[in-house]
Amino acid sequence: MSPRTAEPATRPAERVADLAAAHALLSCYLREVAAPDGVAEIAGTVLRIRLPHLGLTLACRLARVSPVLAHRYAGPVRCRPTEDSSLRPGPPPPSGSDTPVDGAQLARLLAAELTARTGQANDEFVEQVLGSRDALATLLRRRPTDDPTPTGDPVVDGYVDSEQSLVHGHPHHPSPKWRSGDPASWHRYAPELRSSFRLCWLAVPDELVADDGPFDALIARLDPPDAPSGHQLLPVHPWQLSLMPPTDPRLRRLGPAGVPIRPTASVRTLYAPSVDLFLKTSLHVRITNCLRKNARYELTGAVALTRFLSTVPLPARVGLLREPGYRTVDLPGADEAYGTILRTGIREHLRPGERVVMAAALAAAPLTVPDPLDWWHAYLDLLVPTVLRLWLGHGVVHEAHPQNVLVVLDPDGRPVRLVLRDLEGLKLDPARLAAWPDRVPRQAAYTPAQAAQRVVYCLFVNHLAGLAGALADGHPGIESRLWRAVRRAVEATYADLGEPAELTPLLDGTPLAAKANLLVRWHRAADQQAPYVAVPNPLGGTR
Repeated sequence: MSPRTAEPATRPAERVADLAAAHALLSCYLREVAAPDGVAEIAGTVLRIRLPHLGLTLACRLARVSPVLAHRYAGPVRCRPTEDSSLRPGPPPPSGSDTPVDGAQLARLLAAELTARTGQANDEFVEQVLGSRDALATLLRRRPTDDPTPTGDPVVDGYVDSEQSLVHGHPHHPSPKWRSGDPASWHRYAPELRSSFRLCWLAVPDELVADDGPFDALIARLDPPDAPSGHQLLPVHPWQLSLMPPTDPRLRRLGPAGVPIRPTASVRTLYAPSVDLFLKTSLHVRITNCLRKNARYELTGAVALTRFLSTVPLPARVGLLREPGYRTVDLPGADEAYGTILRTGIREHLRPGERVVMAAALAAAPLTVPDPLDWWHAYLDLLVPTVLRLWLGHGVVHEAHPQNVLVVLDPDGRPVRLVLRDLEGLKLDPARLAAWPDRVPRQAAYTPAQAAQRVVYCLFVNHLAGLAGALADGHPGIESRLWRAVRRAVEATYADLGEPAELTPLLDGTPLAAKANLLVRWHRAADQQAPYVAVPNPLGGTR
């Protein structure tokens, strides 16, 4: 999703990037700190946030007010001394009484306030915010207007374009485009730059191979090089080999080869359009919150979960990108450095005349459709009961954030099917399983409370709030009607499932849970330790 700004597209890339960085940072601070602390208010169309430790007040105009604090911001963030100890409702301050602050100034102000508030300093925070801003400026300057390497198939090319369209990144992350390492090193592999490259290949001695599933049969479609006698082939992200070249002389580098590969929105997951196959590679780069490597249990778990999910009924109009095979090097350290998971493609989920896009691409810009309420009802009928039934009916917690859902559209652009993907984030609730599935690692277990929190955040706060905002940007004034439709979808599923207690808080207006990306970065904690904060529940009051 993209933090949309009111800056004209003709402005220099640095100006647009700086404004976007400021808006993303402000949106995080509002949701995670200012709103919970009670130091934020909206006066007319202006958001004001008081920084009590600094004696300052921030202000920014709102182009759209969101019921879940996912506002759309317009124009610069401004700062002025706080006049008194309370925030007074009323009109915005007169023009000239406050001073615009750029992204760097805002990052330093919020870092100083957070230091005073938490008693903890973070000397990386401002650098990461500004690194993300500068990366965005580079992407805006260098992104080709058109795909330089299309396949000629409009369905496949349209799908690839959706994967490579998230130029601004997550709108509720303080540094959505920050990536560890040398900034120049990732340009060649950036999906936002519409990049294309070839896989690198390792020849691994038979005795050092760990794998499962039909790995060789699937990679044969990639036009790989020949394997030396007594060795097996392992495709690796070329960026990873530049970061972590093999140190064991038994691992032979065969160089780049095979069909063209396109990086998807996650950067490390790669798509081969000509043969319709995905590869989820290990990449020792920290992107947003996480180091993007495949732990050994994630490799084995992907295949085991694929087998288990074949026994779980999905609705007729919902598909799954399976992960039927993995391969890695059976040596300490190398197993995480070079582990690769294979994922099935999109074509089996499409019928003539249909196209498929990543849901996050739909949320990244104003979404204009002929009949937004009809479109929304069709979308909700696909997504809401599927995710809630998987969780409450089968103990399967799918992370239904918008990068993990592909939307199949008919020739008129109306949603007709969904495709779920990415088994890394998929978890199981043992309390809802007859038995723990064979070979699925215990790291895939959630407690009921964890399951509820993750479903609420991914489905409602991240996914539906983002798409509702995009529709409201394309059709101003309809957002409240969109959320009423979400409530009706939850009510219908609630009734169909026998009124499970887990859905009662949603319908009774209990605040929703939102992941605190700013706070987890401020405290330099692991992503799995990210705190959650409460945001308003737009589904209404008591049943």
